[in-house]
Amino acid sequence: MTILILGSGGREHTFAWKTAQSPLCTKLYVAPGNSGTADIAENINIGVTDFPAIKELVLSKGIEMVVVGPEDPLVQGVHDFFLNDEELKNVPVIGPEKAAAELEGSKEFAKEFMMRHNIPTAAYQSFDASTVEEGFKFLESLQAPYVLKADGLAAGKGVLILNDLDEAKAELKSMLVDAKFGNASAKVVIEEFLDGIELSCFVLTDGKNYKILPTAKDYKRIGEGDTGLNTGGMGAVSPVPFATEEFLSKIEERIVKPTVEGLQKDNLPYKGFIFIGLIKVGDDPKVIEYNVRMGDPETEVVLPRLKNDMVEIFNAIANQTLNEITIEIDERAATTVMLVSGGYPEGYEKGKEITGLDQVEDSIPFHAGADYKDGKVVTTGGRVMAITSYGNTYSEALKKSYQNIDKLHFDKMNYRKDIGFDL
Repeated sequence: MTILILGSGGREHTFAWKTAQSPLCTKLYVAPGNSGTADIAENINIGVTDFPAIKELVLSKGIEMVVVGPEDPLVQGVHDFFLNDEELKNVPVIGPEKAAAELEGSKEFAKEFMMRHNIPTAAYQSFDASTVEEGFKFLESLQAPYVLKADGLAAGKGVLILNDLDEAKAELKSMLVDAKFGNASAKVVIEEFLDGIELSCFVLTDGKNYKILPTAKDYKRIGEGDTGLNTGGMGAVSPVPFATEEFLSKIEERIVKPTVEGLQKDNLPYKGFIFIGLIKVGDDPKVIEYNVRMGDPETEVVLPRLKNDMVEIFNAIANQTLNEITIEIDERAATTVMLVSGGYPEGYEKGKEITGLDQVEDSIPFHAGADYKDGKVVTTGGRVMAITSYGNTYSEALKKSYQNIDKLHFDKMNYRKDIGFDL
């Protein structure tokens, strides 16, 4: 099979790494890709939302399946674009259709979906520029800290958690009236703060059947001890030690099953990955958010623990035969630590040469914001590379990742030295 993966991050490099291992994959393209995907596939410099260019590529290269990595093309309807095109309609797309992608595209849509299907989540209300005063009143009715979420896609940065009521009111006004996050914050969801420990659950669904992948926990804050600004993720571990069999069965019964059944009841066509951001409050799981694709950097610890042939799984999703697949999981733990550019998640410089990759042993460097320039690997983004390792315990795996990080260098390289600190 000739397969195209859309995206350019660590998640897409991990998908390419796993897909390239399948004997069913005869040719692999990644658009636009990065230095990591360039070593195992053919990169094509096309934007993930340039649907006409993607169509031309699919037809010219005889591509037989498209796997969508990031959320933007899904929310903009890439799956529908294929279904509505006579020449593309028989090419399977792994990722939900536009109506279902609203689970990530709109926080309000996701909240209404959870309420409709009795899926446990935080109490909430949503507001726009015409109801700012009502938003202030709702904030006054809550206990600190206050959670404000931009309704639309804000590249992982549209969530604020604030301890001061006046600051929360000022930020709400800034989001709604001053468009702090552009169109993404034309509507804002305010919700009660849930106190607990977070984890991520990943589900595969073909629209009828589902399979649950290993749990993972990522670390969003830039600073040690979970301090400082939110990022796209500074590291991850899998499995999550506190996710006991009993807790996992609560997740399946109370959250996964009603989610998949809810998609069918609401006629939201879904073939792909569901990322469910969870929080453990006491002994009970509640949903923080849905994403309609795999998370990053969780992908870099979840897929390495999957023993199955990736293309067999993709085919089962496309053909709605996921019930015939048995998911096989590597018993070992996997951990990943993200190397980031100095200054990230705020301003940072690009084009820094990365050295030491040839000395890495016993870890897998998944490239994210990195690419080839004049034969050298250089930084192109804020999150540059995820260093993934296996171990009998997550501590053993982390030790390997950190040992290999010592061999790597680029100017102003930064990373968290305490991934897994709270476990």
